Amino acid sequence: MPKEKGFSPLIIILALAILGVMFLGVRYFTSPFHNNQIFKPSENSIQRQANWSTDNAEKRGQSLSHNQCQGMEIRKLGTLPMKYEDFSMIIPYGLVIGDHVTPIDHQYFSPTIFNSPRDKYEVYAMADARLVSIEPRVKPEYTEYRLVFTISCRLFYYYDLVTSLTPELKAEYDKQGRSVNISIKEGQLIGRIGGQTLDFAVWDTTIVLPGFVDPKNYEEEMWKIHTADPLDYYTERLKELALSKYIRTIPPLSGKIDYDIDGRLIGNWFLEGTEGYQGTKKQAVANYSQTHLAIVPNHLDPFSYIASFGDYNNEFKQFLIKTALPDPKEVGVNSGVVKYKLSDFQYIKKDGSNWDHMSLTQNPKIKPGESRGCVLYQLLTDRKLKVETFSNQSCNQTLEFSNQALTFYR
Repeated sequence: MPKEKGFSPLIIILALAILGVMFLGVRYFTSPFHNNQIFKPSENSIQRQANWSTDNAEKRGQSLSHNQCQGMEIRKLGTLPMKYEDFSMIIPYGLVIGDHVTPIDHQYFSPTIFNSPRDKYEVYAMADARLVSIEPRVKPEYTEYRLVFTISCRLFYYYDLVTSLTPELKAEYDKQGRSVNISIKEGQLIGRIGGQTLDFAVWDTTIVLPGFVDPKNYEEEMWKIHTADPLDYYTERLKELALSKYIRTIPPLSGKIDYDIDGRLIGNWFLEGTEGYQGTKKQAVANYSQTHLAIVPNHLDPFSYIASFGDYNNEFKQFLIKTALPDPKEVGVNSGVVKYKLSDFQYIKKDGSNWDHMSLTQNPKIKPGESRGCVLYQLLTDRKLKVETFSNQSCNQTLEFSNQALTFYR
């Protein structure tokens, strides 16, 4: 019989050595203690457009950082912005409410005691970075702050609604103004918050969200199209802590803000004659979002659609589309005029009780409330939409567009 072939001891030793080096390399690059960690964000959060290059990403980073960012490095965020016991839940991206007519591009860390005194809770830096912007929001009774941190020209995170800065940061702000350049260490105390949520988001300038059919519409808030899933940038320990207080457990867990489908009803729209997200300076519009319109899934119950209006009888309004048939993501030019029933809504927990919006619950469901009217939509072209609302009227009536109808674009 021929002798069976086998592996020589030398080959086995070499193979084991290679595997060992590969294992150590993986351990090194996935360790939360490796500050220069390079990793690939999930496909849920990343989409590079064909004309969006690394050079474009770096230039965008320079613009967002007032020309103070450096390199294209990625380091993971390792510290919660608030103590774990100080916040009750994390509200995902994508809420539409009041004058936030299109899906909101930040999450909310909601304080354990929501109606707490101002400055009750401490706010911390999530990673080593440079603080490059402190924007005040001055009100008669107090001042709040929006803070932008750059880890590199690729990676940013920001806070808003901070109710006070530490004395050290306040002194630097008083000296340097809004465009600051301050070295920040992970875990460093930044300021305080209380009586409201803490806004938070991550930006990755190499990402261009695919659900904005014309990114140029968002130049006024250029970071919006680069909004990234925070979970992709957390250490494993931070991800575990954050997920334990996520309301939403339906992918994408962190929420979503970009729902446009070219040639379909779903997504964001802007009043014809205005200049995208910024509205227009040519018209007497007190609030730019009065010229916005959106038809999007609910941020907590994504199987329900919300019709969001910048001007519904001179008010910002959001309604449940009671029965979203045909599905807005299927409505196109050939669909003709479609009409939807509008109603109030509330959230209920798994046990059927009403959710108080203050305590952590997972995946609350929408419960329809009182009927409020009807809306007509018609796609005139792939990017032009005709809209008219009929307050407190039934969709069962014969309704047609009148001279009150408005045209939106994107």
